[in-house]
Amino acid sequence: MRHTLRRSCSACAKSKHSCDLGTPRCSRCVKRKVQCLYANEPLTAPQKKTIILPLGTRFSSVDPFESYPQTRLPRGHVQRLIHSFLHKIAFQYYPLDLSPTSNPFLVSWWPQALGDPALFHVSLQTACLDEELLAQRGFQASTVLMADSVALLRRKVEDSALAVQDGTMNSVITLAAIEFGKGNTRVSEMHVAGVKRLVDLRGGISSVRRTSPLTARMVSWVSLLVMGHPQFDTQDDAGIGDGIPPIPEWRLDLPMLEDQLGNLNIDHPVKNVLTRLRCVFERAQSAPFPNTRLHDLTCFAVHRLLLTAAGAHVSSPTTECIRYGIVLYMFIIQGPTYFSHAALMNKLVTNLRQHLEQQQVEFAAHLDVNVWLAAVGLVASANNTAHYEWFAERARAASASLQLRSWTDTLSCIKRVLWLERVHSEGIFRPHWDMLFISSHNDVPTTDISQPTTPRSLVAIRSLPRGSPPGKKQSGVVTSSMDVIGFG
Repeated sequence: MRHTLRRSCSACAKSKHSCDLGTPRCSRCVKRKVQCLYANEPLTAPQKKTIILPLGTRFSSVDPFESYPQTRLPRGHVQRLIHSFLHKIAFQYYPLDLSPTSNPFLVSWWPQALGDPALFHVSLQTACLDEELLAQRGFQASTVLMADSVALLRRKVEDSALAVQDGTMNSVITLAAIEFGKGNTRVSEMHVAGVKRLVDLRGGISSVRRTSPLTARMVSWVSLLVMGHPQFDTQDDAGIGDGIPPIPEWRLDLPMLEDQLGNLNIDHPVKNVLTRLRCVFERAQSAPFPNTRLHDLTCFAVHRLLLTAAGAHVSSPTTECIRYGIVLYMFIIQGPTYFSHAALMNKLVTNLRQHLEQQQVEFAAHLDVNVWLAAVGLVASANNTAHYEWFAERARAASASLQLRSWTDTLSCIKRVLWLERVHSEGIFRPHWDMLFISSHNDVPTTDISQPTTPRSLVAIRSLPRGSPPGKKQSGVVTSSMDVIGFG
């Protein structure tokens, strides 16, 4: 018999399914009523514990008699973290779907985590970090979970069959987000490089998307946020290729621009995106699409625009202003997903401002575009005083040029460029302009409105502070996932 280091049972290995290493028989073999044989004794075989959920839980998708993999944390602590993940973290990671019966982190991710010890530990770690950040008493429990997460994940990566599972990729990309939040940039980038190799082994991001939409969405989006630029290509406008696919509405017939934007001097790749988005948004007025569709559209459009920005062709400042304006607008209307996009937003705002400072003539004939760019810049720079003051002054000048007197006047200009009508759209943009008009009327200095609070209906993920625990080993405990998963 060939020697192997494999720990999973023969039946699970043959079927290329995750084995929970249960003894004397794993749960899958028990369920299928087949013989369960191990080539090697599963020394790390996890025992199972029962989840005790609070009475009155409203998650019908969660079975109170489910079991979960063993951890080194006390039972009560684990159950508290499970409760936090199901009631809080799932909705913070995916605020696009606030329904407990359809949120993918409840109906897809969590059942998968219950059968995957590595993903289970990583999931608990997200809840544990949230709990420890609020308590401000150190990161002891999350350090234990990190050590066990990377040990379990390393075993999966070393097994070619387990390495390409959804749970493996979900675990790796989540660790990338965690490390990025801690400020461990090199470790985070290492994980992104690793998950990209796993995606290639699965046949590309579009292939992953066909069987595992949540995994494909999270991998492509988090990779973008961590690296600051796209890590995957996009399909063409007809949906052909191995990259991120467009939504069905994108592929519909494209009419010609009949308004003043048709004469705007911007390169074709950016004008094509602008035109198609305007058509998609116009159709959405009569047939609104769900939040998940908006996420898919945002992911595709942002990747397409940033990929063409990285090309060798030197575009005009006008093209670049529209490019970064659209990217920021898509980020704004979608809102934070999986974790904070603040770092990338700040970079994009800086790019937009730099190109606007170079551009002095073109928008004089396109004043609506001036107003739209100012509106986008105001919202996107709300947490950066210096940028916000600059965009506020630009907004004042634009409103004066068009003699705008109210938010209603401003909204009319914005809609003539690019606008998606949604329940909370006006609530995101209007407060900035209301304060602007009030300050202009009362002659209040710009600095008095430099830090408005933008109304948000969705909960934003808080990025871990840069002062989080450093990536080093102490007393044999792994506090960072650097070089221990197998991607280093």
